Amino acid sequence: MIHFVGAGPGAEDLITVRGQKMIEEADVIIYAGSLVNPGLLKYAKEGCKIYNSAFMTLEEVIEVMIQAEKKSQMTVRLHTGDPCLYGAIREQMDILDEKNILYDSCPGVSSFCGAAAALNLEYTLPDVSQSVVITRTEGRTPVPERESIASFAKHRATMVLFLSTGLLAKLTEQLICGGYEPDTPAAIVYKATWPEEETHICTIETLEETAKSHGIRKTALIIVGDVVSHNHYQRSKLYDPTFTTEYREGTE
Repeated sequence: MIHFVGAGPGAEDLITVRGQKMIEEADVIIYAGSLVNPGLLKYAKEGCKIYNSAFMTLEEVIEVMIQAEKKSQMTVRLHTGDPCLYGAIREQMDILDEKNILYDSCPGVSSFCGAAAALNLEYTLPDVSQSVVITRTEGRTPVPERESIASFAKHRATMVLFLSTGLLAKLTEQLICGGYEPDTPAAIVYKATWPEEETHICTIETLEETAKSHGIRKTALIIVGDVVSHNHYQRSKLYDPTFTTEYREGTE
């Protein structure tokens, strides 16, 4: 059995209980060494074979899984954050389907949640933004034209950008071209939940300058939108004493 496990955003204690148990039981662990906290490997049992996929191709990863299956061993494929976001898991699963190898998924805490926690941020403030766009800036890996930064920016919703720290000049241009004002609040969260975590509040037009001044070139999330400033939002209806819910009667 292959278990795709979310390692969480970085902090060792932010893996799920289920995920930690799977690591403890695994005979083979293939972890994304470029981003997964290696401290999580301390949960592996003695004799567990550990592979760092940062140095492996897809074919090599699959071969390790196949050999483990032949020996009736349990494999954990450990991905950063939650595997469903930029985890490249589907291509692995499709090959496993072809080979009739069983697998499942264990969700993890995504770094976009870790970044919000670092800022004490609510992405969905009433009357400010009720939608979150999770995307990335096009670089060496293309993005569908219909999902360009500029097209999303037209909505002026909250935007969380992965894999974009090295492309901030391009990102800024596209955000402003799409509809955000240059002085729209923004934030850079470097290595959310790791011991070396940094948070920097800025604006869209100062994103590149802020990153450069703090020496941040990668492993950071960019958050854009008025929610970053925590201002001008409406009180939640759910806890408004005048609002009737399924559980209580509102007052006039």
